[in-house]
Amino acid sequence: MLHKRASEAVVANEIISSDLASSSPIKRRRIDITDSASENSSIVASGSSSGGSVVQQRDMAFGNSNRQEIDEDLHSRQLAVYGRETMRRLFASNVLISGMHGLGAEIAKNLILAGVKSVTLHDERVVELWDLSSNFVFSEDDVGKNRADASVHKLQDLNNAVVVSSLTTSLTKEHLSGFQVVVFSDISLEKAIEFNDYCHSHQPPIAFVKADVRGLFGSVFCDFGPEFTVLDVDGEEPHTGIIASISNENQAFISCVDDERLEFQDGDLVVFSEVEGMTELNDGKPRKIKSARPYSFTLEEDTTGYGTYVKGGIVTQVKQPKLLNFKPLREALNDPGDFLFSDFSKFDRPPLLHLAFQALDRFTSEAGRFPVAGSEEDAQQLISIATAINTGQGDLKVDNVDHKLLRHFAFGAKAVLNPMAAMFGGIVGQEVVKACSGKFHPLFQFFYFDSVESLPSEPLDSSDVAPRNSRYDAQISVFGAKFQQKLEDAKVFTVGSGALGCEFLKNMALMGVSCGDQGKLTVTDDDIIEKSNLSRQFLFRDWNIGQAKSTVAASAAAAINPKFNIEALQNRVGAETENVFDDAFWENLTVVVNALDNVNARLYVDSRCLYFQKPLLESGTLGAKCNTQMVIPHLTENYGASRDPPEKQAPMCTVHSFPHNIDHCLTWARSEFEGLLEKTPAEVNAYLSSPVEYTNSMMSAGDAQARDTLERIVECLDKEKCENFQDCLTWARLRFEDYFVNRVKQLIYTFPEDAATSTGAPFWSAPKRFPRPLQYSSSDPSLLNFITATAILRAETFGIPVPEWTKNPKAAAEAIDNVIVLDFEPRKDAKIVTDEKATTLTTASVDDAAVINDLIAKIEKCRHNLSPDFRMKPIQFEKDDDTNYHMDVIAGLANMRARNYSIPEVDKLKAKFIAGRIIPAIATSTAMATGLVCLELYKVLDGGHKVEAYRNTFANLALPLFSMAEPVPPKVVKHRDMAWTVWDRWVLKGNPTLREVLQWLEDKGLNAYSISCGSCLLFNSMFPRHKERMDKKVVDLARDIAKVELPPYRRHLDVVVACEDDDDNDVDIPLVSIYFR
Repeated sequence: MLHKRASEAVVANEIISSDLASSSPIKRRRIDITDSASENSSIVASGSSSGGSVVQQRDMAFGNSNRQEIDEDLHSRQLAVYGRETMRRLFASNVLISGMHGLGAEIAKNLILAGVKSVTLHDERVVELWDLSSNFVFSEDDVGKNRADASVHKLQDLNNAVVVSSLTTSLTKEHLSGFQVVVFSDISLEKAIEFNDYCHSHQPPIAFVKADVRGLFGSVFCDFGPEFTVLDVDGEEPHTGIIASISNENQAFISCVDDERLEFQDGDLVVFSEVEGMTELNDGKPRKIKSARPYSFTLEEDTTGYGTYVKGGIVTQVKQPKLLNFKPLREALNDPGDFLFSDFSKFDRPPLLHLAFQALDRFTSEAGRFPVAGSEEDAQQLISIATAINTGQGDLKVDNVDHKLLRHFAFGAKAVLNPMAAMFGGIVGQEVVKACSGKFHPLFQFFYFDSVESLPSEPLDSSDVAPRNSRYDAQISVFGAKFQQKLEDAKVFTVGSGALGCEFLKNMALMGVSCGDQGKLTVTDDDIIEKSNLSRQFLFRDWNIGQAKSTVAASAAAAINPKFNIEALQNRVGAETENVFDDAFWENLTVVVNALDNVNARLYVDSRCLYFQKPLLESGTLGAKCNTQMVIPHLTENYGASRDPPEKQAPMCTVHSFPHNIDHCLTWARSEFEGLLEKTPAEVNAYLSSPVEYTNSMMSAGDAQARDTLERIVECLDKEKCENFQDCLTWARLRFEDYFVNRVKQLIYTFPEDAATSTGAPFWSAPKRFPRPLQYSSSDPSLLNFITATAILRAETFGIPVPEWTKNPKAAAEAIDNVIVLDFEPRKDAKIVTDEKATTLTTASVDDAAVINDLIAKIEKCRHNLSPDFRMKPIQFEKDDDTNYHMDVIAGLANMRARNYSIPEVDKLKAKFIAGRIIPAIATSTAMATGLVCLELYKVLDGGHKVEAYRNTFANLALPLFSMAEPVPPKVVKHRDMAWTVWDRWVLKGNPTLREVLQWLEDKGLNAYSISCGSCLLFNSMFPRHKERMDKKVVDLARDIAKVELPPYRRHLDVVVACEDDDDNDVDIPLVSIYFR
């Protein structure tokens, strides 16, 4: 997940604001997308008729898929990013990738995982040992084979639904006509211009992408035709607001409730709905706004003659398509427009690289080869060519041609490095998706990037970069053989082997990390492979479902490079596994690479890296966004030094009684699902397993929560106990009545529509929505399906078989109609929580203890009527199995509740995303993040770089936006002539006594007044009796007082010391480690 922003991401966000485990590997869950609404339903065409024709023309270019289904189990995380319509367009797209070195393979991987219709691989060259530095599909056995042919089989294994083929003959313009997108990663500029002219003028246009990776330099050029319509520029959900007031005036002022900040921008188009009084606004017409503020905006419309606003109303942003006019490469070379920047400390770099890549093309066309690494003659020749081109550039002339940079460029020009290929493979893969679908804003039109800071800190000798007849020769030509040895000897800990982990293992295997005799990579992950993983975690195949992720990933990575010294573990990294990942383990590491998906685990690993002073390379993704953070001992702040604010939680009373959006309904639905089908059956089993202990604990608690728990057990074993499936149907039907009829009747009885608050304001004012009870009808399929699914899960908890007739809707409807439903009378004394600060809906009572005793007596009576081996089956929510009825029940609960409150309902897929808390994920952003991290890994393993050389990154491939910045240095504390940061840990060896510790600190000018170990106080100067401890060993005090257990592998213990200086000022000192062995 995208865990938190790096330091520069705040700037990035400002820029943005301005502009599944299957029960069987072969099981399929299909969605008929022809019946699904497009995710672009909120997008309207511009007023001009030409805009509509452009959209229609591009639709023709996008094509129509013959495959009318999406495998939801496989693509659920990708669906959360793209939506069905984009996926449909992908399924209809044919893509050509020309040039199958490392970059071509990375692009192909990402597109095949995404699920395009077909990928054709083109290359006329053969595999060389050199290619193994960057291409994960090649092995030494492939040397001498055609590069395209050698790639087909392994790439096809990634997704059998995509047709992968090879083309090994010379490419002609006629070959291009059958593709929606063509990508060239290894082509001369002359040939590229020829092909691009053809694609640009073709009807419909063929999207053209030219990408190059040359050493630590890369470039991308995109041309999607003379008129390309972007259907959704950012992929974000349309923003909404709940209206509080609307004025009757020219340029109407509209205020919204302060429940959430508005995210509107000046110039946005919005539509109104549910407005009472000023109903003229409910016509669905998009209206322009201005003066957007956090809770208000102005409407560019005269509402003087409209009705007076009464209450209610929702305002929703209307996303507009955008027309882009791409220039062909021939024109864009001389008129490139604005370059897309990635690093604002290199503001002058893109024009220079624009020149450098043209100079390299001329060099290779004249010399018939790339510049030789380390050849000063070749470097000077390239510099001369660049200077000559620059002279004739006119307005594009670069004022300062950096010879040093061009020298680096020349030396590495032949090499395709894996981290660069991974990064650019993610960027280009995403551009192809944009070209196929119109989803997200394309790169317009040039992007240049370099990472020269990754070069070794010491100058390289020409002999060090000479080829060694090794699979790492391409990398050696940039970094040298001595540095290659550092990579091979590295001891790396990779935490996690999911999407990020798979990419990291592949990258490091190709780079040769931990591939030497002294090197070792340890990867750990306690998770198993699920079908939903296969669309991103590319080291896994469908036959691996159910197997341990780390084991399969390690095996697959070792197949990429047989010399990879990798060990796979299945341990969670945490305090409970410190016997596995002990002090010796951490102390022996060179670097830690996190590939985690939750903040708590990241914080724990960060704390260990901080403690043992190990570099930590951190990254995360969220849909098309990704970020990286470098945590370098003594140079940067640690990961935990800055935190994102906690996500805002809806008040409990809002979720339970006053929902006003579908998220509230789904939160409530999941809570009810877990309470009814998991927690209550689990409590029943806990009681039946140990009746005496269980009832004693409840009597000891004696509170409202214990009372409620016992009431649920009594209901489950007594009046709501199910003996057969008809009982389950009855229970489900009565649950429907309770949730969606009776509770609503009680609510509106207690708070009628005209109710007022204590201040006289209307009780049912925004954001509250006045509810209406539902009426059951078996003719409504949604109600019938919900009750049937709920009954089936109820039967599962009781171990009751489900009869075949439940599959017949008519039979199920008849059985449900036979349920007797009693009339409901609202209670006058009902208490409904309205306090938004309340943390529980349960109210305590003075007679709780007596009620609990009575309930225990009832439970005991129920138990005696049960067979001794009776147990219920708790159901744990599993979102990724669409045959288990879990999402049917949760979506049904949420949508019925939404219907109560006139909230728009959602389909089961959208419900799964929200209730299942699915993190949107795609292969492209994952690949880019890991490529960026591995560029930083070069710097870490070199060991000589200053903080200025490191980069933290925030990127959003949807916009696209790249924001790179130096990491933030750690806070420095100074005392006398000493200085320290959070990275420092003071070590005291020799198994000292308390007196010796105090004297050691006093020698530093520090007066310790408190020493604690864990939560226990070992010494405090205010307590006279503590002076008796002065001559005891600190380790003995920890054992005797703090009851610290020190296992044999532990050689020290840590104490926290509070100190003052001689002026009685508190001094925050580092953790003190007392070594006793």
